[in-house]
Amino acid sequence: MAEKVLMKGNEALAEAAILSGCRHFFGYPITPQTELAAYMAKKMPKIGGTYLQAESEIAAINMVLGASSAGVRVMTSSSSPGISLKSEGISYMAGSDLPALIVNVQRGGPGLGGIQPGQADYWQATKATGHGDFHLIVFAPSTVQEMVDLVFKAFELGDKFRTPVMILADGMLGQMMEPVELPDTSAVQQFDKSWAANGHGGKRKKNIINSLYLDPYLLEKTIRERQKRYDQIIAEEQRFESVMTEDADVVVVAYGASARVSRSAVNQARAEGIKAGLLRPITLWPFPNDAISKLADTAKSFVTVEMSMGQMVDDVRLAVNGKKPVYFTGRTGGVIPTPAEVLAKIKEVSGEPPRA
Repeated sequence: MAEKVLMKGNEALAEAAILSGCRHFFGYPITPQTELAAYMAKKMPKIGGTYLQAESEIAAINMVLGASSAGVRVMTSSSSPGISLKSEGISYMAGSDLPALIVNVQRGGPGLGGIQPGQADYWQATKATGHGDFHLIVFAPSTVQEMVDLVFKAFELGDKFRTPVMILADGMLGQMMEPVELPDTSAVQQFDKSWAANGHGGKRKKNIINSLYLDPYLLEKTIRERQKRYDQIIAEEQRFESVMTEDADVVVVAYGASARVSRSAVNQARAEGIKAGLLRPITLWPFPNDAISKLADTAKSFVTVEMSMGQMVDDVRLAVNGKKPVYFTGRTGGVIPTPAEVLAKIKEVSGEPPRA
């Protein structure tokens, strides 16, 4: 067994990216993800890589676009307001079929909000990261180890499907420290990038990286072809963890840091004789609709737990499709829900009377 090392979430993300073959990082500092950029600033020059602190988030994402156009593995990271500034560039990348890793270590919002953990960027990540018909693959880790593992998977799927991929973390995961086992670099998969604009010496037709199509019929054709890849992603890449859901009357649906809290609440509910279970989405897009829809045939109700006023709850309701009631509980503004609060909601929806 490989030796485990104690690492902060942000730094583990950075080290995993380096081990995945990423040698190019462009970003701009913002709490609570700055340690990721600082780690890259120290490590990249030592391994022949590129670290550049851009003049703005807008500049950073366009540098990522340029590097990806040349066929290299590249990433950027930011926190909530910074991702908003990157949204136009992300749309250009999706429209140019360019892979890259985008990390959002969420904080409370809207606006500048605060620097404490949040999960109110769910809609942005899964529904409207930028303008136009496109999707990102969106991963939601709940441990530092999973952060590491999903970085490898993010680069792999980005290259495979030629699409940007987002890791949607939060300030709690970015700042916490846990023991992690770093994967061996032999796990890195290589993909053909004959589409890249990286020089050819006259041996092939010039590659042009572009998202502008003045002919509407050609643009429609391109979007429909891209949708076929999205359909494949939906069919093959719905990822989730299921905990004690087989006989659960109440299924709690939570991701990221909220799932850690919810797991404790579910365990306590079981200890008190309430049949509760946890369904934890690992991919937020594609959302694990199939798993939730199947559980709606056996469970009596669902509870979503989020660090927002309720965003993922909409996708849970769509997946349940009216078969069973779906309830929401959560905190916002940077406040983390407690296991006791989640347990109280489980008891409420299960009809369990509160204890004196």
